[in-house]
Amino acid sequence: MTPPPQYTHLGPFRELFRSGLPILTYHKFGAPPRGARLRGLHVREELLRRQLAEMRREGYSSGPPGPAAEAVAEAGAVAERRALALTIDDGFRSVHEIALPLLVEHGFQALLYLVADRLNGTNDWEMAQGEVRAPLMTDTEVREWLAAGQRIGAHTLTHPWLTQVPRELAREEIQASRRRLEDRFGVEVVDFCYPYGDWNPAVRDEVIDAGYRTAVTTEFGVNAAGADRWALRRITARHASRGWRAVRGWWRRRFGGA
Repeated sequence: MTPPPQYTHLGPFRELFRSGLPILTYHKFGAPPRGARLRGLHVREELLRRQLAEMRREGYSSGPPGPAAEAVAEAGAVAERRALALTIDDGFRSVHEIALPLLVEHGFQALLYLVADRLNGTNDWEMAQGEVRAPLMTDTEVREWLAAGQRIGAHTLTHPWLTQVPRELAREEIQASRRRLEDRFGVEVVDFCYPYGDWNPAVRDEVIDAGYRTAVTTEFGVNAAGADRWALRRITARHASRGWRAVRGWWRRRFGGA
């Protein structure tokens, strides 16, 4: 199966972005450390700066996935609204060190999905799969993130595969992560991210029952009016892009046409 195209710059994605709400997702920032397995998920500072500057020049504005999707649907004219959502998974310290100053500089808001029981710690779920150790944000850094006008969402307590654990454990991971983040930081947490993009209807029902208003997957695409708000599609931003041919190919397979 051909992997989906990945976002490095706006050009190849203009047509696609006109068809619905794009949600970009990031993970880590800066140069990949020696031994990193998923090197492409490290978006270097200069690339992020170029991406944000380009989005701003093109008139894009960002907001949370739910309200942004509603604004697009109400407007009935996606291209004119130029709305998008920026999301960041896991809460690595490089988000605070590199991404936050650039987001503030360019006037963008991002939604950061936090692994609630791993704050102040490291990426043990990745290390178990052979990835190099990387620090996660501290409570102080999360508070600074929020004070700068950014948002947080829940990414479970420990980052498990939710379809592969008992349903009671999945329920606890989903519900308790929201409660702990709200108690810890004094903000409402209404957005959820499925770890590894791993979900099914039963997991989705648990997310809805927990009171979340949106949930994002790793499925590629944009979100048209009427999209399932608990199964929103995203586009990964990373260094290795498959370019405009891959985007056009995906577009044709999905919608047909020239």
